[in-house]
Amino acid sequence: MHADILDEHYYRAPDWFLKEARRYDNYDRSGPKIFAGEYAAQSNAIASPENKNNWQCALSEAAYMTGLERNADVVQMASYAPLFAHADGWQWTPDLIWYDNLRSYGTPDYYVQKLYSTNKGTDVVPALLDGQTIAGQDSLFASAVIDKPGGELILKIANVSDRPKTPSITLQGSGRFNGNATLYTLTSPDLNAINSLDNPKALSPVTSSIKTENRRVNLTLPASSFTVIIFKIK
Repeated sequence: MHADILDEHYYRAPDWFLKEARRYDNYDRSGPKIFAGEYAAQSNAIASPENKNNWQCALSEAAYMTGLERNADVVQMASYAPLFAHADGWQWTPDLIWYDNLRSYGTPDYYVQKLYSTNKGTDVVPALLDGQTIAGQDSLFASAVIDKPGGELILKIANVSDRPKTPSITLQGSGRFNGNATLYTLTSPDLNAINSLDNPKALSPVTSSIKTENRRVNLTLPASSFTVIIFKIK
């Protein structure tokens, strides 16, 4: 029907999000663009009132979103849904941000969305393992962008394994990358971990730095983690 853009919705189990990380890699570039208009991993079952915004769901969404970012020429918009829910009067769960009459908190899913939205860059560049897109090999999922105005290379990596990973990253391109890179890491050994009104930042990003030498970075990715690495390009 020659639509300009298609609105796709995904309310599925976390495993679906991991399996579909390559969903748009071979999508017809001459066809309609994509708006991922509603998506949220379901911890229990589709539309179940028992669904929780736990870390397993947020981590699977982080892994899936590497595929959205990698294919930004096709996926032009994306939106987690629903956005808000009152702790004592909601119609659907999970939701991104919860509140009562006096307090509010962001879920682990919220922090995943925030790390993507505040580090989206301007140009997609390849993130490869043995010459292949990183989308599940050795339980890793990755995407990379350059932010030209900020002079940054931004790498996002989800490690969905229950073990740490120690990749050696080699940076390529015409810029100089020597110096410290900034890391934002979301991680928990408990896939059922959640935030709450009483403990709103139980699972939230931790900031650290790592040294870049000769275009190489030796990195330890914690088990069950999502990491955003920002390299300054000189």
